[in-house]
This record gives sequence, structure tokens and C-alpha cells, in this order.
Amino acid sequence: MKQFETIDSVMERAIELACSGKGFVEPNPMVGAVIVDDDLNLISEGYHKIFGGPHAEIDALNNINSENITSKKTEGMTLFVTLEPCCHQGKTGPCTKAIIQAGIKKVYIGIQDPAPHVDGGGITELENAGIEVHTGIKENDVRQMMAPFIRMNEKGLPYIHAKWAMTLDGKIASKTGHSQWISNQKSREIVHQIRGQMDAIIVGIETVLKDDPLLTARPEGPRTATRIVIDRDGQLPIDSQLVKTTDQTPVILVTSQKTKTDQTEELKSLGVDILAIPFKVGSSTHLDLKILCEELARREMTNILVEGGGGILGSFFDEKLINEVHVFIAGKLVGGKKAITPLSGNGLEQIPEFPQLISQEVQLIENDVYIHGQVDSTAT
Repeated sequence: MKQFETIDSVMERAIELACSGKGFVEPNPMVGAVIVDDDLNLISEGYHKIFGGPHAEIDALNNINSENITSKKTEGMTLFVTLEPCCHQGKTGPCTKAIIQAGIKKVYIGIQDPAPHVDGGGITELENAGIEVHTGIKENDVRQMMAPFIRMNEKGLPYIHAKWAMTLDGKIASKTGHSQWISNQKSREIVHQIRGQMDAIIVGIETVLKDDPLLTARPEGPRTATRIVIDRDGQLPIDSQLVKTTDQTPVILVTSQKTKTDQTEELKSLGVDILAIPFKVGSSTHLDLKILCEELARREMTNILVEGGGGILGSFFDEKLINEVHVFIAGKLVGGKKAITPLSGNGLEQIPEFPQLISQEVQLIENDVYIHGQVDSTAT
């Protein structure tokens, strides 16, 4: 029987379990649960596996090697769960009632649920039933893991991942626009894995005109990302791969409210969703990306990948909308003052005093370096 050394180590296991649901549970949160006895011996564990399926607490209770939820096995045990148990009837029943019926005596919680329909209600219900509740266990780690869900509920915005591949001297394309291929095959396989966990992938019209991409995950992942093209003039080519495959994977063309042409009408008839948004206040050229993000959040798109090019990435950076970065650096040099950099736009006026990435990970992918981390918005 596995025995945990500390309370924190039990929650660390719950976090690890929660991550197994990545890409399968959104827009619900990733949640993990562990049941232990007084000596921190493992009794059972579980996680939220798929949207609409049993929550982590129920999965852990059902995984006990007996007749599912029985007081004989769970009476007096302790439950660790990354997120406050729900107390409402949704696609599944309230977890609080199952915990109370199982005879659990203590519950350790990573963070309180930010969703307005819970927001402390689950904790109150458990405490009213005489259960001892502790919150804030490994809170920072849990918040990092659940950042997309938290952002949706606290800010009403999707969680934006920015991805680019660049040379050692910081170029995503040469002065002629040539960019294939900067990163190696292994790195590109990781990109496809990331795509397979996204609700949407965003590029600018210049990327479409230059590369004619499909913007799909190959092989397919747990999610099928909607392809989004930002093009204020509505000139997405009718014969592009994106338009030709709208019957297989959705395409949204984001354009100006002032743009309505014969081409946009034809694109609409071919199945392209035309989303017209206003220009940013004070600009006649840049669409309001904050309004775009708010609309995508209303469509329950939790994780969105921005792949570029430099103008689109730079605009998201200028608006402080990037929450996480995936950067692939190849051991190649291209040079040139006119060569393209990852983040165009206005940029910052001064170099930040401190690093802007938290929970940073660095990995060597053959001859490429993969840097991945969340963006600390307070440092920009």
C-alpha cells in the first residue's frame, strides 16, 4: 500500500492526476482527487476524465476496491481534491452529497471554486455536515494548473497560448519571408500535440496567404480546434485549404464591422463563420482583440493557440492577452535587419526588470530548445 509522506505530497498527486484530463474536460476544470486514511495510506484516487463524466471525487469514490461508495470503506477517511467540491446539480449530481454520504471526515482542498454557482457553497455544505475542511493546500501549484479555468471564470476571457519557432538570432522568417522549416520534425510533432488540446487556433491573413496552412492537429488530439483567421478586409482566399475543409473543421473569419464584400458573402455561403468586430478605440487598422477574446469566451473556448505571424503575436502581446508561451529555438542564424521577429507591434519601452515567465520549463528537442512557461502579467 502506497503511503504519502506529507499532506503536500498527497495534493501533489491529486494535481498530477488532474493533468490527465487536459484537453478532455474543458470548459470544465481539470480536477484530481485522492482518498487516504489517517496515516496517509492511499485508499483510492481518481480524476475528471471527460466533459460530462463523473467528477474527480466521484471517480475516486467509485475506484475503491469494493462496492463503490460504501461507508465500510470510506467512513472516517480523508479526501484531497484540487478544487472545491461542487454543490449543484449539473451534468452530474453534487459531489458534496456523495462525500457526506460516504462518511468522509476531512477534506483538504487546493483552491476555492471561482465559478459563481459554487464560490464557497461547497465548503459551507461540507462544514455544515460536520466535515473538517482545510483550503489552500499547494494553492499556487493548483492555480497554475487550473489557470485557463480560473481566467474564464474570473476575467471572462480565454487562456491564450502563443507559439512560435525562431532562429538563434530571434527571427521567425528571413527578409524574403521564407520560414520553412525553422524547427525540426520532433518540435513540430510537439506543436501538433499542443494543437490537439486547443479549442481554437488563431493566425493572421498574411500567414494564410504565405503558407496556405490547414491548422489541424496531426494526428488528431482530444479536441478539434476551430481555425480562426484575423483579416480586417475579409480577403480569405476561396481556394485556401481552410475554406476547402470547413465541412471537416470549423473556420471563423474575424473581420471589421465595416467590411462586407461579395467575397465575405461567398465565404459565408461556403460555411465560414464571419465574425465582425470593431476596431480598437483610436485605431483604424487594428481590430479590438479584447472584444474578440470576450466573444470566444462566450462560445466556451477555454484554450486558444495564437500561431502568428509576428504582427498578430505582437498585437496580442501589446494588449497583455498572452498567458502562456511555447517557443522553439533552432540552432540556426539568418540575420538581416528586415528579417521578421516573433513579436512585432509596439512592444515595451524598457526591458523588464525581472523574467516574465513563471513555472518555466526548458527541454532539448534534438537540436532545438523548447521553452515553455506561463506569463506573469504583473511583470510586463
